[in-house]
Amino acid sequence: MLADSMLRRFKDDCALMEHKFADGTSKMIPHWKHSHPPVRNVNQEIQGQFTPLERLALLITVRVGSPGFFIIVGVWTAVWLLWNVLAPARLRYDPGPAFVLWLFISNMLQILLMPLIMVGQNLLNRHAELRADADYEVNQKAEQEVEAILLHLEHQAAAIERQGELILQILRRMEAPETR
Repeated sequence: MLADSMLRRFKDDCALMEHKFADGTSKMIPHWKHSHPPVRNVNQEIQGQFTPLERLALLITVRVGSPGFFIIVGVWTAVWLLWNVLAPARLRYDPGPAFVLWLFISNMLQILLMPLIMVGQNLLNRHAELRADADYEVNQKAEQEVEAILLHLEHQAAAIERQGELILQILRRMEAPETR
């Protein structure tokens, strides 16, 4: 009964195999074939798809989004502004309070980095979607195997229960007074 339900549910993924027992009897028991394809490595797949420009965008996105870049920009800004406020007047190259050169360089960095970061984020999102799809495939395979294992365990539990009943019957016959 369990074998039939397992075969109906998993169709192509299960096969009946003959098991021989110590008493010489045999029984057909369903077994999981494990014929599913190997799990794919999404990281390798996605790396092969990127163009050199996309790799550059990813590299810059990862670096610009790091605490180190934030510290570099903060230190650069502090040094620039402090130098142009506190240095001797003849050594100041970007006088305050306007700091025109600093604003120009900062705006150029922002204008150049924003689209590049957006491209990098889109690429990272594509990678995340592929990873999610691969995780879903792995979860489906795992669920099928867990179901097969549970059905197999139910079959084994039924067989053990049947063996226990047979042992009790044998013990009762051995304990019963012999009637001839």
